[in-house]
Amino acid sequence: MTKRAAGSSCPAHSLRLQPPGGGEAARMGRVEARERNMSHLDDSEGEAEKLQELGWYHGNLTRHAAEALLLSNGSDGSYLLRKSNGLYSLSVRAKESVKHFQVIYTGYSFKFGFNEFSSLKEFVNHFANQPLIGSETGTLIVLKYPYPCQVEEPSIYESVRVHTAMQTGRTESDLVPTAPSLGTKEGYLTKQGGLVKTWKTRWFTLQRNELKYFKDQMTPEPIRTLDLTECSAVQFDYTQEKVNCFCLVFPYRTFYLCAKTGVEADEWIKILRWKMSQIRKQLAQDGSTMRSQSFLKQSLSGK
Repeated sequence: MTKRAAGSSCPAHSLRLQPPGGGEAARMGRVEARERNMSHLDDSEGEAEKLQELGWYHGNLTRHAAEALLLSNGSDGSYLLRKSNGLYSLSVRAKESVKHFQVIYTGYSFKFGFNEFSSLKEFVNHFANQPLIGSETGTLIVLKYPYPCQVEEPSIYESVRVHTAMQTGRTESDLVPTAPSLGTKEGYLTKQGGLVKTWKTRWFTLQRNELKYFKDQMTPEPIRTLDLTECSAVQFDYTQEKVNCFCLVFPYRTFYLCAKTGVEADEWIKILRWKMSQIRKQLAQDGSTMRSQSFLKQSLSGK
C-alpha cells in the first residue's frame, strides 16, 4: 500500500490533474482501439464471405443429408464442410460410415484437430496436402476428395405413362414423410461368443437399422447382421470381468461388447439408443397410420 506524503492532495483530486493534452490523447487512444476492433470485424466477415466461395462448403446441409450424399455418391476419403449448430462440421466418408469432426472459427483463426490456421487460405492449403486424421475408434482416414457443392446435372426427365391412385379416401394427414435414420458409426469392438464364451475382436459397422460385425476391417462379408428393430435395450454392463462393456438385449440372445475406452463405449451406447428411439418413433407413426386407415374403412362400411 502506497503512503501519501503529508500535505499531498487526495486521490480524487489527483485524478483530475492531467498534463496538457492528456484528455485528447486518451480520446485518440480510444478511437484507435475502436478502429482496430472494426478492422478485426471486417477481417472476420471477410473470412466468412470467402468461406461461402469455397467449392466444397455446403452451407446449411444437414448431418443426415451429408451422410446420404457421401455414402451414395462419395468414396473413402471424400469430405465436405458444412454449418452445424453455429459452428462448422467436416463430414468425412470412411468405408461404410460417415464421421463428423468439429471445425471451430474463433473470429481470428480456424481450429481443426490439433492444428490452428490463421486464415482460410492456410486452412484450405492444409487439405490440399491430403492430411491423415484418426478418430477415437482407431479409424485412419486420408482426406483425398473434397465433395463439390455444385455438380452438373442432366436436364432430362422421364415421361409419365401410367398415373392412377392405388388407394382412396386418404387425406393429407396420411402423407407422413419417412426415411431411415442414418447416424453411421464403425470401429473395432471385442465381442463375447455365444456358445463358447471367449472374447474376439471384430469390426462393427452401424448403418440405418443394422449393426453388422466382420472378422476384420478388410473382410467384405459380415459374420452377422443384427436388426435393431428387434433390440429392446442397450446399456452399460458390469457383470463381465472386462471394463468398458455394454450389452444389446434381443429376444433370442444378449450380446456383450467391450470398447477400448469408456468414452468410446459411451459413444456406441448413445448412438445405438438414438437409433432405437428413432425406430420407436417410426413404429408409432406406422401404427397411427394403420389405426386411421382402419377407422376410415369402418366409417365407410357403416355408410
